Amino acid sequence: MALLSEFEIWMFLAGLGIFLFGMHMMEESIRVLSGGAFKSLIRKYTGTRLRAIFSGIFSTAVLQSSSAVSLMVLAFVGAGIMNLVQAISVMMGTKIGTTATAWIVAVFGFEFNIDSFSLPLIGIGGLGMILLAKSPRYVNISKFLVAFGFLFMGLDYMKSSVDQFSEMIDPAVFAGYGIIVFALAGMVMTAVMQSSSATIAIVLTMLFSGVITFQAGAAMVVGANVGTTVTVILGSIGGLYTKKQAAFSQLIFTVGTAIITLAILPLLTWLVLTGLGFSQNLVLGLALFHTLFNLFGVMLFYPFVDRLALLAEKWIPDRQVELSVYIHKTDPEVPDAALEAFRKEIGWQLVQTMHFLEQIVHPGKATAAITYADLADYHTEIFEYYTRIHTTGLDEETSRRADELLRASRNIMNTSKNLNDAAMQISVLRREVDDVQRAAYNSIKNRLLMMIDKGVMLHKKIEREDLTIDHDDELNRLSVFIESADKEFIQMCSSAVNKPRYKQLEITSLLMINRTVTQSCRMIIFSLMALLAVDEVLEESESEMSEIEQ
Repeated sequence: MALLSEFEIWMFLAGLGIFLFGMHMMEESIRVLSGGAFKSLIRKYTGTRLRAIFSGIFSTAVLQSSSAVSLMVLAFVGAGIMNLVQAISVMMGTKIGTTATAWIVAVFGFEFNIDSFSLPLIGIGGLGMILLAKSPRYVNISKFLVAFGFLFMGLDYMKSSVDQFSEMIDPAVFAGYGIIVFALAGMVMTAVMQSSSATIAIVLTMLFSGVITFQAGAAMVVGANVGTTVTVILGSIGGLYTKKQAAFSQLIFTVGTAIITLAILPLLTWLVLTGLGFSQNLVLGLALFHTLFNLFGVMLFYPFVDRLALLAEKWIPDRQVELSVYIHKTDPEVPDAALEAFRKEIGWQLVQTMHFLEQIVHPGKATAAITYADLADYHTEIFEYYTRIHTTGLDEETSRRADELLRASRNIMNTSKNLNDAAMQISVLRREVDDVQRAAYNSIKNRLLMMIDKGVMLHKKIEREDLTIDHDDELNRLSVFIESADKEFIQMCSSAVNKPRYKQLEITSLLMINRTVTQSCRMIIFSLMALLAVDEVLEESESEMSEIEQ
């Protein structure tokens, strides 16, 4: 009790709370200021494992949050923007990037007088938040300054409370505990506080005050590294399969690195303190250790990333889904990834619809057995995902794009419905031997087969982001072909209606089937325009689409 009274526990907890609040505010302000820059970085610069690792390092070092980067990565995996190998590589990089916090705390928190810059930062930033309230950018810059000041004010409070405690306790008390105990302590602290940065700040404070030895502090830092993975695993429970696979991969990587590091901890301790000469500055030495062992872990696992991904996919297989390919794996709360998954899913809906149309034209030659009921259920799933995206507070541009894509999905669904209703009539036409009806069937068949071929081909080009073809030119040629065939069909019916052997009802029936086929083809073309983001054409076609859908 005497020790607790000397410890100033409320000062310590206040310092910890201020530190965590500062970290949270800093992450939030940087995320807003950076806009989509880091999302773009993670999406585009992960082509190789090495580039993915550097993307993870840089993004985490700047954003000061490995969890924020991991969230983006998991979402992009689900959307098909990034594969599991790239995701593992980025998350390996986040482990190195997160060590930047330890360096900031070690350098500024222990090498300088904290009050000399924390108070001015809080003062200037606080005034800026009030006086510059009309400018969101300057408000977030001011918020960043306040957060940075709070970060070190909280650290100062923790230092003061631990300094008093260190005078009352002999470090030899902890000598009997092995490194495993300290590692577990670091892991539990991180899992409870949901922040490895806070754990490392406490460890640096205890080391600076002489409460623990360097080796004990190093073990706690290793434990903190594992603790961040515990948080990710808890967050993946009940979540998407891709999230579980990524969490499992990260667990193998961090636990494997921790085991090897603890096994050679005496050697690493000697390297930092004696080999590199940090025995007189233990705090900076621990920050260096934090970076070195994470770098060591990345180098150790780098050759086995592919095998690690295969192991994760084998142990945590994806659930079997009949049609949905992307949206069931993507968290709708990450708008960029959700929108990309939504676009890709509608592209896949288009392909499945093309297979369905193939069954109508060539029942015996279809490449896939898919029913109209399947497509209806599929469209319902897509629409439900659309509603989930819209609950996340989208910006105007993202909301507009999501609406365009939903309209494309609705057009695709209407096409399958219309042609499903006309399937029996088309089947009857296929068996007719009369010249006019035979010509009518061939016209319908040729248009649908052209639409199927072009639809599947353009979808493949879109998915590969193939820029070797002019998408607008392809769509224009397809549209011209459909419209020309429609006119020829009508002219043929106009000629046939004057012949005595053709009844008015038969010609009217042919014209109705032709209208259904022509409108269905137009809807597929408009859907391709939406997937290709041909905005100017989309705007011009809105009035036409209203007429077609009626």
